[in-house]
Amino acid sequence: MKILLFIHSLHYGGAERVAMNLSSEWAAQGQEVCVVTLTSTASDFYSLHDSVKRRTLDLAGATNGLTGAVFANASRMLALRRVLKQERPDVVLGIETRPSILAILAGIGLPCKVIATEHIHPPMLFEGRFWESLRRWTYPFADKVVALTEKSRLWLQEHCHCKSVTVIPNSISLPIPVVEPLVSPHAVVGAQRRVLLAAGRMAEQKGFDILIDSFSRIASDFPAWDLVILGDGDDRGALTAQVAAAGLEKRVLLPGQVGNMPDWYERADLYVLSSRFEGFSMTIVEAMASGCAVVSFDCDAGPGDIITHGHDGLLVREVGDPQALAEALSTLMKDDETRALMASRARAVVERFSVARVFSLWRDVFTQTGARPSGLVDRTSVRVTE
Repeated sequence: MKILLFIHSLHYGGAERVAMNLSSEWAAQGQEVCVVTLTSTASDFYSLHDSVKRRTLDLAGATNGLTGAVFANASRMLALRRVLKQERPDVVLGIETRPSILAILAGIGLPCKVIATEHIHPPMLFEGRFWESLRRWTYPFADKVVALTEKSRLWLQEHCHCKSVTVIPNSISLPIPVVEPLVSPHAVVGAQRRVLLAAGRMAEQKGFDILIDSFSRIASDFPAWDLVILGDGDDRGALTAQVAAAGLEKRVLLPGQVGNMPDWYERADLYVLSSRFEGFSMTIVEAMASGCAVVSFDCDAGPGDIITHGHDGLLVREVGDPQALAEALSTLMKDDETRALMASRARAVVERFSVARVFSLWRDVFTQTGARPSGLVDRTSVRVTE
């Protein structure tokens, strides 16, 4: 079977990482896989499996006004349609809202099956009236829509009148892939320090401003602990200024993007997710699989589907409240025994979100669309060629 994935880019990010994992697993299973991006390869952060074909449309970029958006996206849709005619895939996956919409439109009248996917709980990220209207209009014509959580499935059925929505969580691939850049934890934080770890794109969604506020409230109570936030983005300048204003330059460390996340999960004593909203946080799953207890806001949506409160981590109901987050962090930072017990229980996440389980759900989706999933097999790991 030939599978084509269409995504905006392979920049640093959760959806991009999922595209890498999906394409790599299917390629490792012997399927013919092609990944198409709007951007060129110059901005790639993630590497694909050697046998995955890569194509680019080189049509990314901002547009001016509604008319400009219509013409630009019509060009993108037509360019993708040309690729679909050339590649002749059995199944096309749009990764995230806008690529999904373009894939549905590009696939009209072609024999391929088109699957739209959502990677953020839809009502939490307003795409603008143009795209929100297009989603409501186009999603009912998708052969299948895939959401990450039950809450997202219900929203899509109610607001987009989708005929068929399936929940498929992201899978945890072990060993966790390692890519460039490699940043050693030992070069950033002292060997005797305790590490509270966070990671993600430095944007409002991730709530790192809230996290820094929370840590500043308890930093003096835990002089052996440092907060490390991995990642980069538009908010780096504001976050750096916030750290300086709090006088925490030596306690809150921002080393930038890293590709060797396994080393950092191993170094962490506790993982924290401060997002205002999510889709399905792969960093939570990976941290837990690596033996970290996790403290997370119980935001829409995802953390509550992963963490069992009080068993393998803590969920903070008051989303966005820095004091509530600080109190939850303190609970585990001061209690080594409870933190270690939760960390040991957290490893069970590997079974719940295993590659074998998740890809069996994808195989069922392909069958339901009428595609021919012959040769797709259950596996327990992904082999990614670096």
